[in-house]
Amino acid sequence: MKNERRRIVATIMVCHFIAAFAALGMPPFFALILNKSLHSEATYLAGWLYVMPTFFTAISSPWWGKLADKYGKKPLLLRAQLGLAGSFLLAGFAPNIWVFFIALSLQGLLGGTFAASNAYLATVVNGTDLTRSLTLMQWSARAALVVAPAGLGLLMTIESPIELYRYLALLPLIAALFIGWLPVSQVQTATKTPMQATGKAREASSQQVYALQFAFIFATVITFPYFIPFIQADFSSVTPAIAGLLFGLPHLIYLLCAVPLNRYLEQRSLMFMLSISYLLLAASLFGQALFPSLPAVVAWRIVMGFSMTIGFIGLHTLIAGIVTSGNAGRTFGWFESSSKWGAVIAGLIAGTAVQMLDLRAPFFIGAFTLFIAGLYLAGLAAYRLHLNNS
Repeated sequence: MKNERRRIVATIMVCHFIAAFAALGMPPFFALILNKSLHSEATYLAGWLYVMPTFFTAISSPWWGKLADKYGKKPLLLRAQLGLAGSFLLAGFAPNIWVFFIALSLQGLLGGTFAASNAYLATVVNGTDLTRSLTLMQWSARAALVVAPAGLGLLMTIESPIELYRYLALLPLIAALFIGWLPVSQVQTATKTPMQATGKAREASSQQVYALQFAFIFATVITFPYFIPFIQADFSSVTPAIAGLLFGLPHLIYLLCAVPLNRYLEQRSLMFMLSISYLLLAASLFGQALFPSLPAVVAWRIVMGFSMTIGFIGLHTLIAGIVTSGNAGRTFGWFESSSKWGAVIAGLIAGTAVQMLDLRAPFFIGAFTLFIAGLYLAGLAAYRLHLNNS
């Protein structure tokens, strides 16, 4: 049974990676697609297009989650993979910005593979095992962010980069085939989380978890759409492939550190750990904006990756404490929705801030948001310590 669960977790993780390769790897090059494929000089639209899939995922995730709880996690996971394939194909043949806009909207409306995958996993494992599985799922997402921008950057020399979507549409179809071989359900005997079963208090309410997830995603994603233009503006000799590698560096740190750190941090003070990660991440964003030499950017991107890793592990632990096999679809639907709303608002503000100010503005906004959230978490940690000592 244990080996079977490991096989299922590994399959879901691999399927999410190959589907996320295009979904996460192409957006950093939207400014290039606008210029070379859609013949538009309105580069500010890159930030808006960047958030279109996330906007519609934010709207649709809770609804898809309810349907998953009602009709089964596997059918809804298959639906998500097939939805991605169709939207990628449409994007690959988009003749203008409006069709490309529709394709990205359908990607968000019909996709949502991350939430669907996590909901299915919650019917297989729970508690600490679920936290570790969520860390591995985030590992697959970070792997896509590391490999895809650098790999796709090598292909961006073709005459019309948007055509890459036509071939990338095959990836979610392959993932759907693998998912088709998985069991329909793996019903767990326990309907409560380990915390509920033992009477242990939750670390945070569901609303607090969603709010912390929102702030974390907002502050990091706001730097994504214009990171490559930011690097190339200061370092004209940097190629798109190298810029893509720098973009993926924090996610590479996650790949290297997530599993060992997850084991080390499991027994640590969760709120204190999260406050340190948020404040450290804020410092890394300030550093990238204030000290834009290439060695400094590399160093701060490494710090960013380390603090992101701690933050994701903490958020995964929080969500594992409130999810059950029965409410997994709705819980992960809202968790994903809060994440996507953070990304949507981040993209909108990024486009506006760059247009009104400069390419460093998103870094300052993200850093300030994380600083406030980090202070809030530090206050919660101090309050809990006071209660335990009183």
